[in-house]
Amino acid sequence: MVTLIDAKAARHPEKQRRPDSPVLRKPEWIRVKAPVTKGYGETREIVRSKGLVTVCEEAACPNIGECWDKKHATMMILGDTCTRACAFCNVRTGMPGALDPEEPQKVARAVAEMGLNHVVITSVDRDDLDDGGAQHFVEVIEAIREASPGTTVEILTPDFLRKPEAAVQSVIDARPDVFNHNLETVPRLYLKIRPGARYYHSLRLLERVKDRDPDAFTKSGIMVGLGETREEVMQVMDDMRSAGIDFLTIGQYLQPTRKHAAVERYVTPEEFKSYEAVARAKGFLMVSASPLTRSSHHAGEDFARLKAARLARG
Repeated sequence: MVTLIDAKAARHPEKQRRPDSPVLRKPEWIRVKAPVTKGYGETREIVRSKGLVTVCEEAACPNIGECWDKKHATMMILGDTCTRACAFCNVRTGMPGALDPEEPQKVARAVAEMGLNHVVITSVDRDDLDDGGAQHFVEVIEAIREASPGTTVEILTPDFLRKPEAAVQSVIDARPDVFNHNLETVPRLYLKIRPGARYYHSLRLLERVKDRDPDAFTKSGIMVGLGETREEVMQVMDDMRSAGIDFLTIGQYLQPTRKHAAVERYVTPEEFKSYEAVARAKGFLMVSASPLTRSSHHAGEDFARLKAARLARG
């Protein structure tokens, strides 16, 4: 049930928190249990033994306990240092080191050892590289398919801003099972939240995937609770559908540290259900909208549903 206060907050999210206000307390629906299961420990050991980096840890994902217990992990390639400084992200920023030429094989061996049916590969931004890391993505995809032919591969890429067209084309031509790139927030907040990126460039990246490979599954997500309005979220949905995006994720933004952008508001579960209903009506094949939704959460199960939804739609 949405209270009068919640309804007012939904209409005026920009009024929910002043810069000098105390940090908002997390509501019960956003709290998660600490990761202490046997499965979590086994996944952690595999990640450590292979010298891998995961976005689960680097981005302080709230779902790490649940995912690692099921031996689901999102591998982060191209190092652990990003050349961007997005206001929402917990990954370290600075000048990255050299690429690890053994990383594709390390990732592939870990995927095979974990027996993954579906794996998500993401990365930091590497503006320092001529191709933004595109060839490295290709090599990782190819290595996984050689080591574990039955595993489907989902990639969550950077935006390849100001990189050659051929770089992006090479990643598309590697034919990942899902090509994901997150828009993250509404256009008005880009300079504050994602200053190194450009909204319409990110949107165009996903459109280019469909232009080059019409059968590709594309996916994108945004965070809410950063000061966006409902109308702005609706416009992002329309922009995504114009770009042919199949799968939309919407989750609650959580502030990693006091140095990061503040949470302006905790969006209620009822509002997330409303967003999901609207997105489905707009034509997305798949929608995941909840406080704890993240791009790679339940990715394997969601990919199966995505394929089934396309078949059903014909």
